[in-house]
Amino acid sequence: MDHADIEAIEARAEAVLSQVPDWIWDGETIPVPVGDIADSVFSLLVREVDDMSAAPGCPELEPGQSISGLLLPSRGEIWVNAGEARQWPGRRRFTICHELGHWVLHQRGQQSLFCRRTSIDEAPADTRPPLPVTEEEANAFAAALLMPAELVRHHYEECRGNFERLCERFGASGAAMGRRLHAVI
Repeated sequence: MDHADIEAIEARAEAVLSQVPDWIWDGETIPVPVGDIADSVFSLLVREVDDMSAAPGCPELEPGQSISGLLLPSRGEIWVNAGEARQWPGRRRFTICHELGHWVLHQRGQQSLFCRRTSIDEAPADTRPPLPVTEEEANAFAAALLMPAELVRHHYEECRGNFERLCERFGASGAAMGRRLHAVI
């Protein structure tokens, strides 16, 4: 596969959400309780960690690189960069969903999956190198889980397109919401 099959990934995320017990999420209330889903549905411990390089098997980081989140399948843990989580709560939620995407889509045979954020995040989109397919897939899964298409459409109409209100309601960053709106509206 040269690129992510977005429709199939959307369907996987919808299937995950449809299997969430009502006592965790009723399918309508937002924001989607992604931490509870990671914990109660997938038995994954979400940890906020100040020193992400302390993760078992962490690769050496280049100057300017940091790790936003990682999945340690053998330990049943998702690690989230605590500094980023404090500064950008919406990013924390997206990171949890991204790592859940790796769990659902890519975990076979993996000891750990490290997701980096580098200084190239600041580069214009047309000059950034393409993401690896697994990262593109995890991002698509995260967006679909965090911001289910039907709920985004419903709340977009209800909010009359008020972008800030949508971000607040879904507990999402502006960047994630902007991409999601382009995908589903």
